[in-house]
Amino acid sequence: MRRWNGWGDENSAYPIDPGALEFIRARLGPGQPLAEASLADVVARVPPGRMGAHPLLSADPEQRVRHARGQSLPDWLAMRSGEFGVFPDAVAFPESRGEVARLLRHAEAEDAVVIPYGGGTSVVGHITPVASERPVMTIDMGRMRSLLDLDPQSRLATFGAGVAGPDLEAQLRARGYTLGHFPQSFELSTLGGWIASRSSGQQSLYYGRIEQLFAGGNIETPRGSLEIPTFPASSAGPDLRELVLGSEGRVGIVTDARVRVKPMPAQESFRVAFLPNWPSARQLVQRIIHAGIPLSMLRLSGAIETETQLVLAGHPRLVSALQRYLQLRGAADGKCMLTYGVTGTKAHCRAALKSVAPMIAAAGGIATGARLGDKWRRSRFRTPYLRESLWQQGYLVDTLETATDWPFVDTMVDEIEAALRGAIAPQPVHVFTHLSHIYPQGCSVYTTYLFKMADSYEASLARWRRLKQRASAAVVEHRGTISHQHGVGADHAAWLGVEKGELGLGALGALCQYFDPDGRMNPGKLLPPAPPGERE
Repeated sequence: MRRWNGWGDENSAYPIDPGALEFIRARLGPGQPLAEASLADVVARVPPGRMGAHPLLSADPEQRVRHARGQSLPDWLAMRSGEFGVFPDAVAFPESRGEVARLLRHAEAEDAVVIPYGGGTSVVGHITPVASERPVMTIDMGRMRSLLDLDPQSRLATFGAGVAGPDLEAQLRARGYTLGHFPQSFELSTLGGWIASRSSGQQSLYYGRIEQLFAGGNIETPRGSLEIPTFPASSAGPDLRELVLGSEGRVGIVTDARVRVKPMPAQESFRVAFLPNWPSARQLVQRIIHAGIPLSMLRLSGAIETETQLVLAGHPRLVSALQRYLQLRGAADGKCMLTYGVTGTKAHCRAALKSVAPMIAAAGGIATGARLGDKWRRSRFRTPYLRESLWQQGYLVDTLETATDWPFVDTMVDEIEAALRGAIAPQPVHVFTHLSHIYPQGCSVYTTYLFKMADSYEASLARWRRLKQRASAAVVEHRGTISHQHGVGADHAAWLGVEKGELGLGALGALCQYFDPDGRMNPGKLLPPAPPGERE
């Protein structure tokens, strides 16, 4: 059963090793968890729905609770405190594009707001209803999850957009194919959500980001159906796919999508190496990507993240032995962990590993083989469960991510981390960073930060707001995008103008206005909020 107020299956957990807990306490002090509202208490507080009856709508209070929030830290604080603020007035579970169209027509008749819901994994406020006089309809796409077509010649697969990552891969692998899109939210997130938020998977070096994988499909909008055909390439004007990628439900709802798939790879492995310091490690990943070595993944952890990850991994005796070995080889304090993957034919993988090995050695790196990489592979989708374990100990954890060009990477990392460490002083914040996606032009910067709960939910939220404000300001002030892979939602909308400019924001607003003239599709997301009393 899925947790109603947190991540994933309520029977799954990521226990914290006692040594890891001591490590966190030493840096943040002892934590004290806050009392939590029960599901029954919250359900009892759900107000009557404001929408008229419809055969495709449910006003069940528990369903409205379970669809009211995503997975951002403000969402967790709202769910755990029971102070949701706004609930959807009704939830729909369509099973066809025709039913989605009927729901949009009903929303128009009721003057309702519409929120598309995929896996509910948003960490930036995509699915949170905004207070409004208009009723709120949430459309859960989870029943539209079938593989509708697979063309082996063009290697195009068509899916219902509500298909979640594991289900999508299972249906493809039964026929010998894979999409290869593996965000950390893979367990719960959906194809439609990946498209709407412009997602990036962990092995995008080989498979591509979602914009390379999305070939076309159908979008139901308030103005009608937008069918985007598939072409290998086209110069017939602007690409209509770009109207949908990253649109966050503002122009309509993706009902089915055609994606570019690959045959299952013959071989795949992940390796770990350690570099003596950050400058040598960062220069190494630049050299690897500029050399065009065909890896499927390249991830570089800073020194503090490396230390933290080794502690959180548990197995203190094995980690201690590894630390002694690395120290003897010249990688002691300040060492950085490089995780890299190869995917494809056996010859392809062998050639890639052969090419990268001497580059790692020349940078002073120490290769440790596939054992640590295999541990990472087996646990890579479990990490979100660590938030629950930390919560129960009185600690909050959040992440932020950006991307920038190579000349700005080091300064940006320093400034983001400094902003977070000082944001709620004298309260300490444990901050660490990795580069998670590497490009010839630059890379993504992914920062995690841990801090103690305050003595109330309101004060805890205030701490988060200061942290988010300072870090986001540091991002845009140092040539970074406000989001590399999580989208804009509500939490990032205030900073979008720095990146897009006044003319760009106006163009986006006009696009949304054309497809959604009444401003009912997920208002308050993507674009900065409209002035009070005005619809977007």
